[in-house]
Amino acid sequence: MGVPDYILCMRKHIGHDLLWLPSVSAVVRNDAGELLLGKRSDDGRWSVISGFVEPGEQPATAVVREVQEETGLDVEPVRLASVVSHPHTYPNGDRCEYLNLGFQCRLLGGTARVNDDESEAVEWFPPDRLPELDAHARLVLAHALGGADEVWYLPAGAVWDGGDGPR
Repeated sequence: MGVPDYILCMRKHIGHDLLWLPSVSAVVRNDAGELLLGKRSDDGRWSVISGFVEPGEQPATAVVREVQEETGLDVEPVRLASVVSHPHTYPNGDRCEYLNLGFQCRLLGGTARVNDDESEAVEWFPPDRLPELDAHARLVLAHALGGADEVWYLPAGAVWDGGDGPR
């Protein structure tokens, strides 16, 4: 799907300046216990499947939509695992601060494939053989797979350091 029209409209007014945006990430496992990752088209990095929450859309609906749009898979969110705000600068210079909700999702069906222009590749990886991931993707995976029932969030007063994760 790419960048939603409402964000393109805002970018016309503010250029590359910082945007505060809600987002979701999905941690999905197949029957073999492998983890679904997508290789992003914008920077060539592997990551969990993520995307914007559209105006008027609930986060659980957004995570289902994002996984379907990017991978062709049908999932069901089963647990909110993490909530964290983190910055991201795109290769074109656009700056965003995402309020990201990380969901653990159950695979319902479909065949993993590149399903839009946001990914170069979509693959299943054994948990012990993951490609290099940024701090945010590692955090989302860790808390979705960590076994805790509680939602993880940064404690009051903590900040995201912009590179290696929370401090």
